[in-house]
Amino acid sequence: MSNPNQWLFSIDALHHTPSSSEPLEKVLYDLSRGVEFLFRLGTSLKLPSPALFTAATWFHRFYMRYSLQDFHRQDVAAACVFLATKTEECGRKLRDVAKVYHSKLSGVDPNRIPPDCKEVDQYQTVILLTEEYLLQAICFDFTVESPHADLVDLFVSIPDDRPVQEYAWTFAHDSYRTPLCILHPPRIIATACFVLAQYVAEGPNSLPLDARISFSAPSASLPTPPSHKAASPDASRLALDFFALSEHDVQDVIDALAFLLEYYSVQDLVAHPHLQDISVIQPPKARTPREPMYKSFGQFVAGTTEAPGRTPISSHGNTPSHPSNAPSSNAS
Repeated sequence: MSNPNQWLFSIDALHHTPSSSEPLEKVLYDLSRGVEFLFRLGTSLKLPSPALFTAATWFHRFYMRYSLQDFHRQDVAAACVFLATKTEECGRKLRDVAKVYHSKLSGVDPNRIPPDCKEVDQYQTVILLTEEYLLQAICFDFTVESPHADLVDLFVSIPDDRPVQEYAWTFAHDSYRTPLCILHPPRIIATACFVLAQYVAEGPNSLPLDARISFSAPSASLPTPPSHKAASPDASRLALDFFALSEHDVQDVIDALAFLLEYYSVQDLVAHPHLQDISVIQPPKARTPREPMYKSFGQFVAGTTEAPGRTPISSHGNTPSHPSNAPSSNAS
C-alpha cells in the first residue's frame, strides 16, 4: 500500500521545482491553466468527476518531478486524463482522447475531424509517450484520495444545508487549480473549503474566519451583528469536530485557506465577475507569515502571445516531442 504522505510537500518546495527557472507566479499560473484545460478535456469526454480529480492530482505530482519547460501542460493534461480513464474504470479509446484534444486546440468540432486526420495520429503518439513519463513521475502509484470524498461523508453527517454544500463542492473543485492537493491531505482541504463555504453562505453577519478555525471553540457570547440568523459557534466548528482535527491540523487548515483565498484574489475579475465577493475576503492569520505566491492572472493573460494552434511534432526514439509553449487561442 502506498504512503499518501510521500506525495505531500512543504510550501517551500514550490520554490524549488524543476520549473523554478521561471518565476513562481508564472509557474502557478501555468499550472492553473493546465488543470483548466484538463477539466475541459475530461468534461468533453464525459468523464465522471472522480476521474478528473485523479487526473488533476497526477498533473500536480508530475510537475514536482518534471519541468513545464520540457513538458507542455496540455500534453501532460491529456496524458493524465487518458491514464485516469483506465484506472478509474471509465475507459475511453486513445483515439477519442486525441481527437478531443485536437478539437480543443484547433477549434474544430470533433465530429468534423476526418478519420484519417494526421494531427490526431500525432497527438496519439504524444499522449502515449508523455504517459510513459507520467507513470515514472507518479511511481506507478494510482491511489488518489480527494477532498470531495471527505465532503460527502461530512454532508451525510450534518443537517442538510444546500448552499453551503454547493459552495464547498465548488471550492474543492477549484482547489485543483492550485497545488493544494500536494501540500495538504484531503481532509484538511475539505475542512478549509467547508469553513469558507459557511462563511460565504452566511453573508455579512458571518462569524469571522479567524474565530471559525481557532483551535479553542469560540465563546457563544461573542457579539453578533443583528441578523435574522445569528452565526452559531458550534455550527462553525462542524468540520473541525467531524474530522477530529488536532491543533497542528487546524494550523494546516489556516494555511490551506490562506492559499486558496490568495488564488481567488488574483483572478481576472473582468473575465470572472462572480468571484468579486470571494476575491476580497481576508485570509485568516497564518502561523508563519509569507510573501504572496500569486500575482494577478490578468498580467499573464495580457502578456501572452496567442497562437492559432499547436502543431504536434513527431517524436524520435523514446523522447516525446514538446511543441511550442505558446497556447492556442481557444485552449488553456
